[in-house]
Amino acid sequence: MNRAEDMLWVSQVVIADDRRAFDRLVQKYQSPIRRFLVNLTLGDTALSDDLAQETFIKAYLNIRSFQGISAFSTWLYRIAYNTFYDSVRAKRYHDELNITELDKKYSTEIDYSSEKNDIFAALKYLRKDEQTAILLCYMEDKTHKEIAKIMNIPLGTVKTNILKGKEKMGKYLTQAGYGN
Repeated sequence: MNRAEDMLWVSQVVIADDRRAFDRLVQKYQSPIRRFLVNLTLGDTALSDDLAQETFIKAYLNIRSFQGISAFSTWLYRIAYNTFYDSVRAKRYHDELNITELDKKYSTEIDYSSEKNDIFAALKYLRKDEQTAILLCYMEDKTHKEIAKIMNIPLGTVKTNILKGKEKMGKYLTQAGYGN
């Protein structure tokens, strides 16, 4: 991913309100952002599509605040991360549903392999910060420093979250019959 190319497109959006330049950024990052959100929502593709769209709308509306200190992708992942957590907080105000009912509903609607469902089930046992760090590291191939910027936490905390998350997932997957 070419950082100079991103900066050129960002500057075209900021200076000339060039929407085609922003479309290029969307085309470049749409799949990775959507994949990140699909994983954060544990396979809820409809919600992740909505969150991805909201992420890009927020990015467009706030692109003048991008300072270029970090990569554009890091800034965009931070927006996606915040958008996801805003939706989690908003859900807390709605009526709570029984987790087993939700699992039954979504397990039949999501067309994934049983292994992927087991990964999503293992991710459910992690704290949200562990879950996000694991997904950014292993699914989005982000460095620990990038994860620290995206999540706005210290580098040591990122490393701890990844270590603890791996241990918890390993235990869950071993109990589920993997690695025997």
